[in-house]
Amino acid sequence: MTAYICGVGLYTPEHIVTNHDLEERVETSDEWIVTRTGIRQRHIAQGEVTSDLGAQAARAALADAGLTAADVTHVICATCTPDSYCPNTATQIAHKLGLTGPMAMDLNAACSGYIYSLQTARALTALDPEAVVLVVAAEVLSSRVNWTDRATCVLFGDGAGAAVVRAQASGRAIGIVDAMLESDGRYGELLTILGGGSARPYAPGEPVGDDFFIQMNGREVFKVAVRSMTDVCRRMLERHGLGVDDLGMFVAHQANLRIIEAVGKKLDLPAEKVFANVQRYGNTSAASVGIALAEGCADGTFAPGRRVLLTTFGAGFTWGAVLLQF
Repeated sequence: MTAYICGVGLYTPEHIVTNHDLEERVETSDEWIVTRTGIRQRHIAQGEVTSDLGAQAARAALADAGLTAADVTHVICATCTPDSYCPNTATQIAHKLGLTGPMAMDLNAACSGYIYSLQTARALTALDPEAVVLVVAAEVLSSRVNWTDRATCVLFGDGAGAAVVRAQASGRAIGIVDAMLESDGRYGELLTILGGGSARPYAPGEPVGDDFFIQMNGREVFKVAVRSMTDVCRRMLERHGLGVDDLGMFVAHQANLRIIEAVGKKLDLPAEKVFANVQRYGNTSAASVGIALAEGCADGTFAPGRRVLLTTFGAGFTWGAVLLQF
C-alpha cells in the first residue's frame, strides 16, 4: 500500500425533490422512475454552488481524520459541474476553508472523478510522503439538467464526498491497495454536456441550446457501463488472487440500480455484498462513490478488516476500480 484514506465526509443539500414532486413538472410517475432506476428522491442545491458543497464535505472529512484545514497541502476537486471555467473550483474550496498556499486543481473524469482523484492523491503522497491531500468530489448536476427531459431529469442529484489521503496510516487508515483506471473516447458522444465548450461556443446574446444540458443515449450507456465495470473488477480481483468471497462489500457508481445489480450479478456477488444508496441520492456523478464511502463508514457497513472494491463509470468514457483494505 502506498497511501491511506484517513478521513471521509459527505454533504448533500437540504432540499429534497421526490419522484412525486417530479410528477408535477414532467410527464413521469414514481412507479416509472423506481422501476427503471431505483431512485426515489434526490437532493437539489438551492443557492449553493459546487464549491459550497465541496467545502462542507471537506470539513467533515478533515474532522473525521482528526485534522484541520491548516494541515492540508494539496486540494483536488473532481467535478464536471465546476463553479466556473476559471477560476477552478478547487481554489474556491480552499478559500472557503481559509487556506492560502496549497496546490489546488480540478479534475474532470465525470462520474469516475473520485477514484481518478484517489489515484492522483496516491501519486502525490508517493512524491511527498508528508503530503496531506484533500480529495473532494462535488457536483451541482441540477445546473445542467434539462428539467423538461424526463429521460434525464429524473436521474441526477447534487452532493459532495471527500477524503483525506496520506502516505502514513492514521485516522481511519483505510489502505488504498490498488487502482486500475481506464478510458475510451470512442463512446464520448453517448453522454455529453457540450454547450459552451470550445467545440460548441456561444456568442454573446445567443440563446442557450439543448446541448448546454446533459444529453444521453441511456440504452447504449447501460451496455458499455456494465461491460466495462465488470471487466475491470474481474481483472482487479485476478491481479490480487482474490475471489468474490474475499470481498466484504462492493460499491459501484450509484447511477442506476439496474446497472449496480447487473454488475453485481455478472461478478456473482450475493446481494448483501452490493452497496446501494442511489434510491436516496440519485446519480451524483463524481460525488457518488465518495458519498457511499462516507455513509458506509458512518453506519458501520464498512467494518475494519474488510476488503471493499469500488468501481465507477462516467462520460468520456472513463471507468476504473479501486481496492480498499479497511
